[in-house]
Amino acid sequence: MSLTDEVRAAFANTPDPRTRELADAAVRHLHAFATEVGLTRAEWRAGIDFLTAIGHITTETRQEFILLSDTLGLSSLVETLIEPGGTEHTVLGPLYVPGSPVRELGDSTLVDEDAGERVEISGRVLGPDGPLRAELDVWQNASNRLYAVQDPAQSPENLRGRFVTGEDGRFAFRTIRPVPYPIPDDGPVGRMLAATARHPWRPAHIHFIVTAPGHRALTTHVFDAASEYLDSDAVFGERDSLVTSFEGGRATFDFRLEREVPGALHESR
Repeated sequence: MSLTDEVRAAFANTPDPRTRELADAAVRHLHAFATEVGLTRAEWRAGIDFLTAIGHITTETRQEFILLSDTLGLSSLVETLIEPGGTEHTVLGPLYVPGSPVRELGDSTLVDEDAGERVEISGRVLGPDGPLRAELDVWQNASNRLYAVQDPAQSPENLRGRFVTGEDGRFAFRTIRPVPYPIPDDGPVGRMLAATARHPWRPAHIHFIVTAPGHRALTTHVFDAASEYLDSDAVFGERDSLVTSFEGGRATFDFRLEREVPGALHESR
């Protein structure tokens, strides 16, 4: 029996079938990776140190492990495994903070002074049978390229908000036009990007989590069609179907949700 088979056998009695499947696959692929590249002891140790550093820098407001997943394309890949239908999903990102304030339709998410261009975002939330009463959880960066969670000079609730549509599924709110920004690159993930000659930039976008009872939760972005980096997003999150115009101080986008299917291979957020 090979070492790999011996380790796999150690997980064979795992009671939960899905946990057993995940553990077995993880062992097989990790061992295959180490064998394929001829992993040295020094390289193995460097990998351990890299992951340890990621753990040390991670806090309640900075999730470096999600950032690593994003920059390796894993987060984006997981989103593509969701059953097709409705608006495309994309990455949550490492800077999401739950509990944004509830705001009235038409309100602004901007709390602080900001030199950014003012825009109005509007559209509808639709299901298979028509408009849905839904909640949109919205967040974005300021014109200085930082999110409120990154910037002590910003109010904690700046450029964040939750909006509930009417029965007609329509929503509207005011904000500033998003700008491209670099993902946090002052930690181990940034050092990985530098070592592999990759840039840390994301194209301009606004984040949305859209939910409605009985429907699959949607985690997505709306991207500015005029932005740089649409073709080289550092976290591989850009989707052509999520790109729209922000010209003239307005952007319009409709979100389409699919019904929740019990036992399906996706999870609601």
